Amino acid sequence: MSHADPTSPGFPTPPMHELPNAREAVRALRSSQIREVANAGFGVPDVLPFWFGESDRVTPPFIREAAAEALGRGDTFYTHNLGIAPLREVLARYVSGLHGATAADNVAVTSAGVNALMLAAQLVTGAGDRAVAVTPLWPNLVEIPKILGATVETVPLVYGERGWALDLERLLATLTPGTKLLMINSPNNPTGWVMTRDEQRAVLDHCRRHGIWIVADEVYERLYYADDYAGEDDATGRTAPSFLDLASRDERLICVNSFSKAWLMTGWRLGWMVAPRALMDDLGKLVEYNTSCTPSFVQQAGIAAVEHGEPFTRALVADLRASRDHLAAALARLPGVDVKVPHGAMYLFFRLPGAQNSLELCKALVRDAGLGLAPGSAFGPEGEGFVRWCYACDPARLDAGVERLAGYLAARAGR
Repeated sequence: MSHADPTSPGFPTPPMHELPNAREAVRALRSSQIREVANAGFGVPDVLPFWFGESDRVTPPFIREAAAEALGRGDTFYTHNLGIAPLREVLARYVSGLHGATAADNVAVTSAGVNALMLAAQLVTGAGDRAVAVTPLWPNLVEIPKILGATVETVPLVYGERGWALDLERLLATLTPGTKLLMINSPNNPTGWVMTRDEQRAVLDHCRRHGIWIVADEVYERLYYADDYAGEDDATGRTAPSFLDLASRDERLICVNSFSKAWLMTGWRLGWMVAPRALMDDLGKLVEYNTSCTPSFVQQAGIAAVEHGEPFTRALVADLRASRDHLAAALARLPGVDVKVPHGAMYLFFRLPGAQNSLELCKALVRDAGLGLAPGSAFGPEGEGFVRWCYACDPARLDAGVERLAGYLAARAGR
């Protein structure tokens, strides 16, 4: 019996509409422009990369050692879908200390914060549902509901003399009856905007009235630069305002967090969510069908981070505040740069001459100046005209980047 050779000239080529493709909802997703810029930097010598949202420092030794010890014990087997009990209990105590009483039954461990966002959306929204997102925004939050067949309407932050602010009335008007889900990120990536307690209260009350789920991405909550620390043992000032401060644990609220930022564990892919107990059995099913569980030795590292990491996190936040102020002052001295100092996260999101096409500008900065920034358009059309600079690195490295940017702008102005 002979078989046709698909590589031979005589093998029929199927019509375009019959070619194997992903489903339309997936094909319509926007690709990462940050990755596009980073890919343009491959092969370019001595690029200074400030495009990704991570520090240039490695995970602290006490966390790495906990993982190594767990591996040495042979901690390599499957665990409970929702996470090992010791980590869920440690996280419950941690969240309780920041935001009020939280039980381990309200906590689930996930394979990264982004996995928690996907699971949260899968729990409460699906095809034909309507979701709302506040933008500019890390694109994952806007695209995740679309993967599930939902539609997403965006409400833009407003940029002014004091930086980015929420148009609360516009957001409330957009959260109409029948809306299934609000996706909101504060402190915000990319802008550093921080939602106020009063804004959270108004949004929470409105969503309660209309039965709207809130998925709050609070992974940057510890990277918060309040000027009114209430005391070493008080949560005020140690964390940004959270919906958990206002809501009971069994409302239509899912708060997502991650080990990536406060403990420099980006590559570990470890996160968690706080959610109503009524969701947990169904969440366990979704985890089973997504990842089954988070690696046990990674969870042991998470326990070490939470139990012993508070001094490290406080020192990290102090360093980030200093880096933020240092970079903002340096950028403000450059002609044509419009930069405002944000209250949270680890980015400056600023206007730059030529950023009306921020993707092409960022590619040119890589090519001509060896400087890697993230284009504002990566975070939605509201971000066009801006670029994002992650300042989680040594000030000398920031200075080198500013010098390259200044040289690029001067050369461009002289053309």
